[in-house]
Amino acid sequence: MAARWQAVLFDLDGTLIDSAADLAAAANAMRLDRGLAALPLSRYRAHAGSGARGMLAQAFDAKPGEPDFDRLKLEFLDRYEVLMFATTQLFGGVAVQLDGLQRLGIPWGIVTNKAERFALPIASALGLRAGAIVGGDTTAHTKPHPEPLLECARRMGVDAAYCLYVGDDERDVRAGRAAGMATAIATWGYLGPDADIRQWCADFVLDSPTALLNCAGLA
Repeated sequence: MAARWQAVLFDLDGTLIDSAADLAAAANAMRLDRGLAALPLSRYRAHAGSGARGMLAQAFDAKPGEPDFDRLKLEFLDRYEVLMFATTQLFGGVAVQLDGLQRLGIPWGIVTNKAERFALPIASALGLRAGAIVGGDTTAHTKPHPEPLLECARRMGVDAAYCLYVGDDERDVRAGRAAGMATAIATWGYLGPDADIRQWCADFVLDSPTALLNCAGLA
């Protein structure tokens, strides 16, 4: 089975890294500056996979298309850029998972909706030496469109049909299927509120990062 996969591609936030606390801190800094109380991390965590959109929805009930949303988003991103290294770290077991892929000679890449402005320095700081990193602004599209996944496969010189994509959001599964890739759900991730992963129809459901090698037939 190991020969089936030419590469494994991963989502970033909620799959490889736990960034929820730093995202929440940026939103809470905005609240504090406006005389509002900080919200607990538990209020933000399930929405962390949606980035600025998810954080601003919780902090200010702000939604894309509303008059103030773009201004709030720009402020949030500037604040997050200062805070994004504070507590963000790899999920437990991720390093073992990536080392296992390396031992098997299977390259891996990252496809995230996080802009390159954030994704590239975070990956570097955490020692994530991916074969390719495609951010939310690398192509003209973001997930669930398949183009970012297809671009990552092209950059790595692999056939998309022989890639496995691992993520923690329904849009990851949708993007993977649209790109012709097998898909796996990282259940340790943020998943989103009221997520019913059974409805996502992924090929694999992973209980922990270290489960990947066995569950996906890579070892």
